[in-house]
Amino acid sequence: MGSTRPRRPPAPTAAERARSLAARGGSACLVGTGAPQATPLVHHVRADGSAVLLLDDAEPVLDAIRAAPGGEFSAMLEVADHAPVDLREPVRGLLWITGRMRIPGPEIARRIALQVADVRPHPDLLNLGHGATLVRLDPGSAVLSDAEGCAALSPVDLAAAWPDPFSCYEGHWLAHLEEAHPDVLDVLVRHLPPALRDLRGARVRPLGVDRYGLRLRVEAPGRDHDVRIAWAEQATTVAELREQMQRLMGCPMRRGAGTGPTAPGGRAS
Repeated sequence: MGSTRPRRPPAPTAAERARSLAARGGSACLVGTGAPQATPLVHHVRADGSAVLLLDDAEPVLDAIRAAPGGEFSAMLEVADHAPVDLREPVRGLLWITGRMRIPGPEIARRIALQVADVRPHPDLLNLGHGATLVRLDPGSAVLSDAEGCAALSPVDLAAAWPDPFSCYEGHWLAHLEEAHPDVLDVLVRHLPPALRDLRGARVRPLGVDRYGLRLRVEAPGRDHDVRIAWAEQATTVAELREQMQRLMGCPMRRGAGTGPTAPGGRAS
């Protein structure tokens, strides 16, 4: 009988991971055909997969948009997802959204800016019309690249997916785990593949968490290794996430016991 490949731990779909990456914000840059790269003052990927960008009026890409036929200009937005801890290689994933950019009229731009402010407040939004211009990128396609793999996504895929329930505050917990509970990371080493447990000079770091499991990075001399450790059961609330973490560590499953995750701001849920 032939050998079988080891089963991969369950993970969010590529579209869900893309939505989670976009929800966290990260850093962004805009690349247009024949125009210099631009760094948005504000960027936000909306629920329908379109992107809203606030650009400084001095960005040359704005002239390219105005000069393009029909006021539509091909461009690509790159959004980088950075780990919440100081890793050797800090970028956890990249999302590229390619489509057509346009500059909406002043009234529509103000309405869109208010919608963005409701979900992602940013002081630079106040500069709209006073040194900054809002543009909209309507997606034609998207590509996600992260530790789980690389995937092409359609605008329909992006619009239909939801971010992971822990995507916007996993950073608080992972940073706390790194700073205050190195003993927990020492316990989690036993869940690593045998080839990674005894690497000389390696350091285990928290990389990510979602409803399916915990992600660790093993920083070994000369190479990094990303590992996903599955929860025994899918978690959708902070209480369930804390319980799954305690089970992973072999701790008693008592509500509020141990060093499991807390809600944003450090409050136990």
